[in-house]
Parts: sequence; C-alpha cells; structure tokens
Amino acid sequence: MFKVIKNENSARRGVINTVHGTVQTPCFMNVATCGAIKGALSAFDLKDVKCQIMLSNTYHMHLRPGDENVKTLGGLHKFTRWDGPILTDSGGFQVFSLAKLRNITEDGVTFNSHIDGHRIFMTPEFSMQIQSNLGSTIAMAFDECVENPSPYDYTKRSAELTARWLVRCKNELTRLNSLGDAVNPQQKLFGINQGGIYKDLRVDHMKRIAELELDGYAIGGLAVGEETEVMYEIIDEVIPHMPYDKPRYLMGVGTPVNIIEAVHRGVDMFDCVMPSRNARHGHLFTWKGIRNIMNSKYALDPAPIDEQCECPTCKSFSRAYVRHLMKAGEMLGMRLCVTHNLYFYNTLLERIREALDENRYEEFYNTYREILNIRI
Repeated sequence: MFKVIKNENSARRGVINTVHGTVQTPCFMNVATCGAIKGALSAFDLKDVKCQIMLSNTYHMHLRPGDENVKTLGGLHKFTRWDGPILTDSGGFQVFSLAKLRNITEDGVTFNSHIDGHRIFMTPEFSMQIQSNLGSTIAMAFDECVENPSPYDYTKRSAELTARWLVRCKNELTRLNSLGDAVNPQQKLFGINQGGIYKDLRVDHMKRIAELELDGYAIGGLAVGEETEVMYEIIDEVIPHMPYDKPRYLMGVGTPVNIIEAVHRGVDMFDCVMPSRNARHGHLFTWKGIRNIMNSKYALDPAPIDEQCECPTCKSFSRAYVRHLMKAGEMLGMRLCVTHNLYFYNTLLERIREALDENRYEEFYNTYREILNIRI
C-alpha cells in the first residue's frame, strides 16, 4: 500500500496506492466531517484546491444521514461524488470532545448524542461496522482519547484499553471485508498510538500495536491541551518505533508550522479543521504569514489575499471585496476564504514534496518555519 521513495534526514517522500487512487506524501487530508467541507465546498471544488484525500467522520455520519442509508446509496464516494481516497475517523475523538457524560467500559463507550440526546453504545466492532457501511478507503481504529495532561495511571489504563480495542477492530474489519455485500472489501485499517504526554507509555503502546502489522499507524491524542514543544517531544519519541514501511499519520494537526516541523520528524499524513475553521472567521494563511481579512486596512485594498497564490479566490477577487463579503455576512465570503486556505495547505504540502524530491527540504524548513507564523 505504501512506499517510501526517498528520505532527507528523517523527512520522508512517499506514495500511498489505494483502490480509490494514489496519494503522494507528505499529504494533507481535507476535513469534510459530515461529507462536505464547512464553507460550501463540494467534492468538485476539492479538485480545484488540489485535494488528494478527503476525511469524513464516523460519528457524525452515523447520526445523520445514517451509515446504513449511505450504504444503500452506494457508500460515501457515490454519496458525496468524491472519487478519490477517503479516510474515516473512528468517532473516538468525538466521544472525547462532544459527549458531556460518558461511561467507558471494556466493551465500549455509552454516551448521549449531542444532537438529540439519545443514548449510543459505541464499541470497536460498531465503529468498524459503521465505517464498512460508509465504504471509506481507510478506516481508523476506535480508541479512547484522553485530555492532556491526565493522571499517569489513568492514561496507562486507557492506552492498554485502546490496544485491546485495536485487536477487536482488526478482527471485525477482516470479517466485514469478507462479506459479499461490503461497499469496499479492500478497506484498510490504521491503528492509533495513545499514551498522553508520557513518553514511556507512548513508546510501549507503539511497540505493542506495531506487532499487529496494520496498514498504517497514527499518533493520536495530541494538540488537545499540551504545549507545542511537548507535542514535538512526543513525536520524536514515537517515530523511531513506528514501522518504516507504513504511513505515519499525525491526527488533528495543525498549523502550517506544525506540519513543517512534523514532516521534519518523519510524519507522512495530516488533517486539521483549522484551515477551514479559521477561514470562516477571516483568518487566512499566506506565504508571508497570517492575514486577518476583517481588518479595516483592507477596505480599499485591490490586491489579492496573497500575491503568490494561484487559488480561484486570489485569481479573481480583491482583499477589499472578500472583506466586504465577510463583513456583510455573505456566504460567498466564507466560501472564498475556505477555498483560499485549503488551496494554501495543499500547496504547502506540494511544495514540501517538491523540496524533498530536490533534496532541499532542510532549506525549505529553515526558511518557512518562522515566516508562516508571522501575524501580518
């Protein structure tokens, strides 16, 4: 499924081959939580922003429109009209972030829907069944995500539970893929490394789940309260114990600088709601830093959001017009801003790949790790 083409120090240039197409890595996955990018972008718009792989969420798609309904309609690809690879998150993070009350046992997690309050019992098997119905290219294992920092003993028990759940996920997905009515009988499974901010727990857990020989491995439970430097330290500890010949995915991260730093450490895949969420509030990423388009200084500015950008927004519209739309509450304003930010992120990863291809990633890293954090 995955091949490392070349290395520059710890940074890796690779390719993922799937039944739904090829993904060049390092890559950024565009987050379509409910089957669409927030900001009124469709699957066809994703092609225009150079998206390679789309991410949707198991928990949200189960609640509405219902994963069985999606299966009846032919799976997520036919439902959304996105024809490239899709990764589905397991729902574990949503249980952590959205459920006000939850009861975690060996069997699974009982919690209430954030929409209407009805009780849900999510097990590793149920998460796999939902994702099988969705027919995604890559399914994520069901895990428990803990807040950082959490007590050591609790974090240890949680990581051990996640490891046991992973075995159940693997067995269930193998069973589901063998059924004659599977939407995608070649669905792949990624395991998730947990252990909070404790390096020994992280390493022990990674060693344990690596023995399962899954299709890929993710580092989860970061960017949920810990300092950025702590996140980098955890990545540095875990990476040497992740299988070299499998994709390495850092979940829910992050800023452009986070991505540059993580690639430098050996990460291949990223996802984050930040580019689309920030865009909906007028915070835009550029090659000179971060621009707040709501500032009054842009009211008469005829220049594009970023003179170095070739996205559909920058090709056609001025800062003044985009600011006007955002101030007026016009949906087009959010759409144009989200289009720009996603194009920027996908172009960032494209330029990272080009730098790796040309053996100059160290130069790229040293140039942009400071610039992209600047507030214009």
